[in-house]
Amino acid sequence: MGQVNSKRTAAPASGLKNAEDLQWALRERVKELTCLYGIAQVAHRPGISLGETLQGIVELLPPAWQYPEIACARILFDGRAYTAPAFQEGPQRQAAEVVVAGIRRGAVEVFYTRHKPGFAEGPFLKEERSLIDTVAKEVAIIIGRREAEDYKSKLQDQLRHADRLATIGQLAAGVAHELNEPLGNILGFAQLANKAPRLPKATARDLEKIVQTCLHAREVIQKLLLFSRQMPPLKTAVNLNQVVEDGLYFLESRCAKAGIEVVRALAGELPATSADPSQLNQVLVNLVVNAVQAMPEGGTLTIQTAAGQTAAGQPCVSLIVQDTGLGMTEEVRKKIFVPFFTTKDIDQGTGLGLAVVHGIVSAHGGAIRFDSEAGRGTRFEIQLPALIK
Repeated sequence: MGQVNSKRTAAPASGLKNAEDLQWALRERVKELTCLYGIAQVAHRPGISLGETLQGIVELLPPAWQYPEIACARILFDGRAYTAPAFQEGPQRQAAEVVVAGIRRGAVEVFYTRHKPGFAEGPFLKEERSLIDTVAKEVAIIIGRREAEDYKSKLQDQLRHADRLATIGQLAAGVAHELNEPLGNILGFAQLANKAPRLPKATARDLEKIVQTCLHAREVIQKLLLFSRQMPPLKTAVNLNQVVEDGLYFLESRCAKAGIEVVRALAGELPATSADPSQLNQVLVNLVVNAVQAMPEGGTLTIQTAAGQTAAGQPCVSLIVQDTGLGMTEEVRKKIFVPFFTTKDIDQGTGLGLAVVHGIVSAHGGAIRFDSEAGRGTRFEIQLPALIK
């Protein structure tokens, strides 16, 4: 009888343990599903940045682990760390890599700040290994989707910009051609009238002003035609050092009057480039004039040439124009190549100078880079393909 009674009392204890195990497993599963559901909600939250999304995800992780009271979480992405509140590394760690498009970009980590007994993976359950792997994959999907959206938005901006440039180019070409004929007539008649005998001095001065104004207007029209690609370059072998010397011959006196020291740093044995010398001279003049205007209190203007390679490894020659002037703000830097954009007064600039520079350099198969910061000056570098003998 005693044996029978012992069997009857053992059965309820075993059943209780099984029930407790099932309840524990159910709680853990609910925590995992709650975490994944929370990640899905954060990922689809409108109007938040990628950094805010990752921060929201990392805060959901500690409650999903077996010992949430000592769990800390961290997401590493491209060198930045997103951590849950009161984060600290602990002696026990579980991690999964974040891989986007086949490239390791970071990791998802969970730490226990105190030692816990071992299970399937140290103190972590095998279900937690599956969970952290899933979280890492979700993070990678979110990052990939955001970057694809950003790239698409950037392409759309570039297309809109190209469309605006094409429209402005067509408008500029039409305006230039329409103005050329009447401007030529004004210039011709003014020069003819200026040759009349016994012309009063005041009248002669006025006619000379008309001639000079017409010549200035003609330069603006030439810039418009260059910008709209209506004037193809007449290329020949050109040495950048000679372009600098020719250009500075006319510009150094202006720089001296403005209290600007001109420093030449011209490379010896510089390879030639295939270019239109008059257009390269215009590039130099525009960059130097901009630099002079950026140094109203004087400063140093450095003109440098160099031989090197492009980012693609092709041989090139470089023209570098650097000033110690006012520099540019971030807002101005974004718009400097946009036609008709200018920070100068209406009587000091047309906003075409750098747009023309960009057009000439592009037409020559070159590239233009610049570095500028407000209060710290500006540096332009023009790279042109080198002629290799």
